[in-house]
Amino acid sequence: MFLQNIATLTAGLTVFPDAFSAAVAKNEFTISLAQWSLHRTLRANKITNLDFPAVARKEYGISVVEYVNQFFKDKAKDKTYLADLLKRCKDNGIKNHLIMIDGEGNLGATPKEERQKSVENHYKWVDAAKYLGCATIRVNAYGQGDPKDVQNAAVEAISTLGEYGKKAGINIIIENHGGSSSNGEWLHELIKKVNMKNVGILPDFGNFCIKRATGDLYSGKCLEEYDRYKAVQMWMPYAKGVSAKTMEFDSAGNCVETDYIRMMKIVKNAGFNGYVGIEYEGDKLSEAEGIRATKVLLQRVAKEIGYTVK
Repeated sequence: MFLQNIATLTAGLTVFPDAFSAAVAKNEFTISLAQWSLHRTLRANKITNLDFPAVARKEYGISVVEYVNQFFKDKAKDKTYLADLLKRCKDNGIKNHLIMIDGEGNLGATPKEERQKSVENHYKWVDAAKYLGCATIRVNAYGQGDPKDVQNAAVEAISTLGEYGKKAGINIIIENHGGSSSNGEWLHELIKKVNMKNVGILPDFGNFCIKRATGDLYSGKCLEEYDRYKAVQMWMPYAKGVSAKTMEFDSAGNCVETDYIRMMKIVKNAGFNGYVGIEYEGDKLSEAEGIRATKVLLQRVAKEIGYTVK
């Protein structure tokens, strides 16, 4: 009977290999390090972007990294620089996962000329990502005006960028990054309208403020916030990465603002087996302490919910 069951299973795998892969994948994820976790250290020139791969490996025992283009803004087309960075990655056993793109214009801009310029500004980062062996670039879908108009503009821009990324074998993913993009339904509808396999979402556990008293995207009292658990549940089918944002920890090492048991169960139940990027952004712990605390939290939560950390 045992041998018969094995034969039946093997035959099934021949016909449905993807189903088997999905079943195995459902219980695994890999921890990566988002460079923004070290933004104060980088801005203070204590380390440079070129140092980041070695720091990730030697200081934190992490072998997958996520860059922020702000820290090598003028180097997207500099092959000498990129070759040096790539060599440092290889020397330290580092895998490059993605580049987070900021400051290249608004992909949700309603004026067509402004929007097209933003799309073109992103092309060089698609090329840089391909050169560095990344799978993905993270973009923003910000724009000013009526949310529906901004969404329609972003659909057009991201579809165009998605086509460019498709030719290069690079994913284009949108992060919930303030304003309408932090609204679960708005971003979900945008992705469905784009409807491209290489275009997805980077759910960030901490960015769900839609409107602030200051009118600013990132600073000021939040007046309207979307339910983070509802949003992540909605977005996970389109996730090509997850951003494990942390700000503050309690005495037991739990994240104060996000219930990680609940959130990681959502991620696990979606069958996600990709990269969960540590993004510590608090100021009560040092950056180094915050990164380590987030890593320990992810490892502990994974053990509690039966989710394997690769």
